[in-house]
Amino acid sequence: MKREPHVPTLFKHYLNGGWETSATVGLSENPSDLDEPVGEYVRADARQTDSAIEAASAAFREGSQFNVARRAEALDAIGSEILARKTELGRLLAREEGKALPEAIAEAARAGQIFRFFAGEALRIPGEHRSSVRSNIDIDITREPVGVIGVVTPWNFPLAIPAWKIAPALAYGNCVVFKPAELVPGCAWALADIISRSGLPAGAFNLVLGSGRQAGARIVGSPLVQAVSFTGSVATGSGVLQAAVSRQAKVQLEMGGKNPLVVLNDADLNTAVDAAINGAYFSTGQRCTASSRLIVEAGIYERFVEAMMARLASLTVDHALKKGVDIGPVVDERQLKQNLDYIAIGRKEGAELLCGGRGLERATRGHFMEPALFAGAPDMRIAREEIFGPVAVVMPADDYAHALHLANDTPFGLCAGICTQSLKHARHFKRHSQTGMVMVNLPTAGVDFHVPFGGTKASSYGAREQGAYAADFYTTIKTAYVAS
Repeated sequence: MKREPHVPTLFKHYLNGGWETSATVGLSENPSDLDEPVGEYVRADARQTDSAIEAASAAFREGSQFNVARRAEALDAIGSEILARKTELGRLLAREEGKALPEAIAEAARAGQIFRFFAGEALRIPGEHRSSVRSNIDIDITREPVGVIGVVTPWNFPLAIPAWKIAPALAYGNCVVFKPAELVPGCAWALADIISRSGLPAGAFNLVLGSGRQAGARIVGSPLVQAVSFTGSVATGSGVLQAAVSRQAKVQLEMGGKNPLVVLNDADLNTAVDAAINGAYFSTGQRCTASSRLIVEAGIYERFVEAMMARLASLTVDHALKKGVDIGPVVDERQLKQNLDYIAIGRKEGAELLCGGRGLERATRGHFMEPALFAGAPDMRIAREEIFGPVAVVMPADDYAHALHLANDTPFGLCAGICTQSLKHARHFKRHSQTGMVMVNLPTAGVDFHVPFGGTKASSYGAREQGAYAADFYTTIKTAYVAS
């Protein structure tokens, strides 16, 4: 397939309003076709990372709180261009991350919608006026920008996750230093390219490409960075938390999940299978909201498993840009090896591999894998550890109470789903699920951009992301008393 004409051969940093190279470069692979890489990208050293941070700090001091109408116009321009180019950007995303093209285009559209939503939020930053308990005193409560925000993002949603961090940061008057995952520099470059034409002042937004160990750690540890928003693994997130909190910076973490989908006896079978297939396997299972634990009440268990195996057999795994593909490749060789290692772990633990779980060969060299379904027990590693691939475990439950117990029996708490026609059980599950998000008769993966996103327990730390609740992280509250 031909290289897209808008994609450069070298993805550069965007620092203080200009594009810069570095002494070292890396290669952005195409997981669907290893013989057709997406391009090369530059890797920032400590000096360039510090320069980006200093540029953001200077821009904030010198007037990042420019007219809110101008901020709103810039965000609207960014969102509008993303939406106008969603197919083009979706193709780049599909090539670089491996997401099937329809899903990639949908993600690009979501990124555009997020920027346009926060264009509106920039014009309605909340505040309050209160009467004092003392005479002749007025009280104003306002939200003000935090300062420089370090944004560190993963590879699995390379447009949407940066958008839902960068857009609110800018909407509320902050400046940004953005460090994406090394696997997706092309998507980060494309987003920075659009932002560079939006009318923001130099230094308000900066893109630093490179490793988390060097560039990412430099951002997290810098005293000039007042807040860090991170999405990634639990291990890395724990390190980010320790480094940032030790210097009293604000921290927001999203770190994954082991999400349950409960299927009760009274569930509509087609609805339940649709929810499980979408939640567990679409986006190659590379979603923190994926349904990796399928907890099924005994009366419907056999029929559910049979229907799942039939649906899995019908799914097409191939090049992300091919028409009719349901599941694209795994993102890279390391992730594919981890997935296959978990298949071996599950079998060694005594789980029954019902279908799938093998590496696949296709017309192009890529990281393809059959979606796998295990029948296992709740204490197995495959039922407790986040795999981040197209692997799910189905487990029987005696009744609703047992299913709820199994659903909550995890150190994670991002999202949970239930399939049932019982209003009683749906209402009880919404209240007693130990998660930040609950889905009823829907896949666990798939959220709207204008409402809060986040979880509990080991999944999340700090304020919620997205929607108006994003103001809780990207602003600080000031209380002013005025005597008349």
